[in-house]
Amino acid sequence: MIKLFVGLGNPGAEYEYTRHNAGFWFVDQLAQQLKVPLQAEKNFHGWAARSTFQGKTLWLLKPATFMNLSGKSVAALARFYKIAPEHILVAHDELDLVPGEVKLKFGGGHAGHNGLRDIHAQMGTDSYWRLRIGIGHPGVKSEVVHWVLKKPAPEQRTVIDTSIDRSLQALACLVSGEMEKAMQMVHTSKPPRPKPPRPAAASPLKEGDSHEKHPPSIGPSAGSEPV
Repeated sequence: MIKLFVGLGNPGAEYEYTRHNAGFWFVDQLAQQLKVPLQAEKNFHGWAARSTFQGKTLWLLKPATFMNLSGKSVAALARFYKIAPEHILVAHDELDLVPGEVKLKFGGGHAGHNGLRDIHAQMGTDSYWRLRIGIGHPGVKSEVVHWVLKKPAPEQRTVIDTSIDRSLQALACLVSGEMEKAMQMVHTSKPPRPKPPRPAAASPLKEGDSHEKHPPSIGPSAGSEPV
């Protein structure tokens, strides 16, 4: 069962709408659903909220440490309230999934994600749940940093928000520990396909032609980084 919901992102207005903040978007929508305000908590190096759902106490957390020091915040709250790693869900942006796609996963590597890397290091384990929120890949490795720190196109943001809404429909299962059922709810819906370009006006066919065409506020810690 999940007792602590963490969303990864970067503090500051300049990062608020960037792809790297998809985890923040998840926790913000969860806080809105539970009708609880996130408040700055210096002891936990982030914004936190406490709520009750189906008779169980839940914690929400958005680290304010910048991405590469996220584990400092997660470990502080988890240790203070004695929350085991297997009862933690970390929502984060995922390059390997297209916008609109979300996957629930337990354990495994950090795949180069510096927020997960620091959580691994601070918690001393990779045995926690992740909600991988698809943001797509720029197609070139050298463009990844620019990509994650840039705002998604409006249509991409719309499908990302829709995928987060779908994930939150599994809240009851996540809290009760029905993780297989939660996975089915989160994974079942396929992301919408991108709209094809609008075709050019048709022209009369000539002999030998074909219709077919070929596609042409809490201060960051020292050493903190947004990626």
